[in-house]
Amino acid sequence: MNTLKKFELMEKIVRELEDLQHSQQAIIQKIGKIEVDNIELGDSKLDKDLPDMHQRVADNLDSIVDILSYFADKTENFGNKNNVDALKEQEAINQATGQ
Repeated sequence: MNTLKKFELMEKIVRELEDLQHSQQAIIQKIGKIEVDNIELGDSKLDKDLPDMHQRVADNLDSIVDILSYFADKTENFGNKNNVDALKEQEAINQATGQ
């Protein structure tokens, strides 16, 4: 895999991790809404299970944030080390000139 393709794949993974982070945040919000609604309803199973579920999702979110931070930094460092901007410019020139 050439350097530019590798960098593009790394950027794709960063975007997917960001999407995963947003999804987990949405799940936490939904669980919170259910917990609030259940205050009025008072279902004992929901009272028992929702806090644990909330905590597990929050723990997953923490893991995702850690991985995202690590991999975004790794991607940026890889791009800087390999002068990816220049590679992109050269690829654009090659495509424009038919090389």
